Amino acid sequence: MHHFARRTAGIIAALAVVTALGAGCDKNDNKDSGSATSTTTAASAAAGTTTAETKISTPNGEITLSGGILDKYNQMGGAASPLGMPTGAAKEAPDGGWVQEFDGGAIYANPTHGTHVVWGEIRKAWDDNGGAGGKLGYPTSDEYDIPGGKQSDFSGGSITWVNNTTTVAEK
Repeated sequence: MHHFARRTAGIIAALAVVTALGAGCDKNDNKDSGSATSTTTAASAAAGTTTAETKISTPNGEITLSGGILDKYNQMGGAASPLGMPTGAAKEAPDGGWVQEFDGGAIYANPTHGTHVVWGEIRKAWDDNGGAGGKLGYPTSDEYDIPGGKQSDFSGGSITWVNNTTTVAEK
């Protein structure tokens, strides 16, 4: 039994060393790439939930991503996705929501409407119409393909981008 425990502990220690070495062996010569991350998990005894957070080193300092925003960021492909790197901390948004900005867009989280990415021409049109605090409200979908373009749905309507033309439709 003790032999098994020592062998298991040795394997785990070896994996930790290999992981740490692998993390430091980035072939990217860009010293400002800002790709270093660390992940922690904190348990909230009062709420009985677990919240993961990641700290990402950027040229502007360390930025924390957590909860649904972190989940969506990872789902989209993280720093390698069109979202790119975070540009600042998450901020409160209207109606109990949160927003975190990235080089290529933003992730909005709201307890009623979920967590969704808004970017590109659709984001520009949404911002021009008041964003989360406007008539369109929060996103209820990520951008998706439609014939000839893209669409994002919002609690108060939708925005399409077809043939380089953006159309806002309120409900």
